[in-house]
Amino acid sequence: MSDTPWSGDVVGLVEAFRAGERSPSEELEATLAAVDASDLNAVCHVDAEAARVAAAAADVSLPYGGVPLAVKELLAVDGWPASLGSLPLADEVFDADGISVERLKAAGAIAAVQTTSSEFGATNQTTAKIHGATRNPWNLRRTPGGSSGGSAAGVAGGLFALATASDGGGSIRIPAGFCGQIGLKSTFGRIPRGPGSILGNATAVEGTVSRSTRDAARYLDVTNGFDPRDPRGLPRVEGYEAGLGSCADEIRSLRVAVVPDLSCAVVGPETEELIVAAAEELIARCGMQRVEIDLRLPKIMGVWGATGGVGIRISLGDRWPECAPGLGGLERAGQRAADTGFTIDAMARAESRRAEFNSAMAVMFDQVDIVLAATNPSTAFGAEGHLPGTFEGRESNPGNNGALTAPSNIYGNPAIALPAGLASDGLPVSLQVLAPHFREDLLLDLALQWEREHPVELAP
Repeated sequence: MSDTPWSGDVVGLVEAFRAGERSPSEELEATLAAVDASDLNAVCHVDAEAARVAAAAADVSLPYGGVPLAVKELLAVDGWPASLGSLPLADEVFDADGISVERLKAAGAIAAVQTTSSEFGATNQTTAKIHGATRNPWNLRRTPGGSSGGSAAGVAGGLFALATASDGGGSIRIPAGFCGQIGLKSTFGRIPRGPGSILGNATAVEGTVSRSTRDAARYLDVTNGFDPRDPRGLPRVEGYEAGLGSCADEIRSLRVAVVPDLSCAVVGPETEELIVAAAEELIARCGMQRVEIDLRLPKIMGVWGATGGVGIRISLGDRWPECAPGLGGLERAGQRAADTGFTIDAMARAESRRAEFNSAMAVMFDQVDIVLAATNPSTAFGAEGHLPGTFEGRESNPGNNGALTAPSNIYGNPAIALPAGLASDGLPVSLQVLAPHFREDLLLDLALQWEREHPVELAP
């Protein structure tokens, strides 16, 4: 019996269960012990007894048979806390499983722990009044990113191999990047949300932070496909894991642009250098054709932030404005600004800006098939305190922290974060690969090619 959690990927863990090398109950106990001993503050709720019952009855023939599952606190698990990372909602409880959680459980996963998020998933620093700061396993003084920071920290820190995440502006890719893991943001609607999910500004998707490409593919296989409770969902696609490697011939004909800053962000000089080197290596390995383009994406972070605040207001409901003292500073300021500034005229302007931005993204993908960029403008910043506005000496503003990832949320196309080595501060750097709508298969095959020479590493 191993007293430490599985350090490999989820697919390998299931294979170990089937071979009798480990048991679901042993793995669960190792996970619970590791969570209890951890100083990452990645977990905010533990459902040990129910998980033990499920582990004892696990069917290891299923895709996730017996695997302990960590669920981000923004995703619903029946009977678990529904605070959404916000102190004013501390007493709320989910009354049903979300669609993804339903499908994960049906595939054999055992819901065991809930992971921390930034408040309402609003920022890329996982800290909130209700839970405190979550720590990056590569350096405890740094943030794991957000909003899926608890999931990324736990996967990279060796607490658990399977964790849910969500991404409305980069919240899968940013923490995957800061923690040196793989983070796939699928096409909007690929994985259904709900029941009862707020459609809001139509940017958010659900997914996972993973230790391997095949883990990302299996997650898509289990969770994708239309559900009538999410009217914007896409039809089911079969065979992501089985089809890994099937795009090899197509990849050699792809046109690819290398734009580290996506023309709409500021990237630190060391990060930029490492991203260009990684991009050139990936292009050479895959035989893709590099194309130079004059990319000029409109700045969009103001629109993204304003429209995203609608979902927060719906969650707060009648608690606002009396709940204001319990909110974090950014969330409180955003809601107060919305009281006076978010008029129908402002909404109309925001939608016009979004349409303009989407047109620019469409032009980009008419010129090239793949875009390679940075995932984050620098390595991970502090676990506590204000969001930075300076990136390796280059000046910008705090909104720049999500400016590289939000474009794919606004437009709805898939993108993936891949580990691209370590910077001089010893922290992970992440390469972001953007593809047109519905081409998760291309992203997974590119990730597989990259992983063969650059396997995912856990934090030391």
